[in-house]
Amino acid sequence: MSAEFEVTITDKDMFRFNIYHAYHGFQGVIATLAGIWVLVMAVLTWGKVEALYTVFYVALGVFFLAYVPGNLYLHSKRQILASEVLKNALRYRIDDTGIHVSQGEQTADLEWKQIYKMVSNKNQLLIYSSRVNAYIIPKEAVKEQYQIIVGLAVNHLEGFRLKLNPFSI
Repeated sequence: MSAEFEVTITDKDMFRFNIYHAYHGFQGVIATLAGIWVLVMAVLTWGKVEALYTVFYVALGVFFLAYVPGNLYLHSKRQILASEVLKNALRYRIDDTGIHVSQGEQTADLEWKQIYKMVSNKNQLLIYSSRVNAYIIPKEAVKEQYQIIVGLAVNHLEGFRLKLNPFSI
């Protein structure tokens, strides 16, 4: 049993990965809570402080809530433009021995025991080789092979390494 497909990562795919990674970490949660807290303070102090302070609270809240996604969007665009590897299609083969990635003459193999974790969300399958590095696979690239990949992952990885939705395509 194996799955083979090609992936060309777009800036949109990279942005989705960066957003997922940022907001599933401590920094993203704190930035979101700080933004909400400052906006709540703007509402609670409305009319009790000078209008300039209220405007400042609103601006600060919007900054906290918009800075991370805005910065990640620009970073994702730069990341794709700067990387020759990401500009071209990557060929994947996932089988009982692991994940095999090739591009032109270059190849890389990741055995199942080297996989840190595997995560799926609405749009992507993320295969982490460490806490922060992952192979980004848009679900539209794997289509009907998604179930095969999930089956291989379930057979070869411990349960705590899997955060997969087996019914998502």
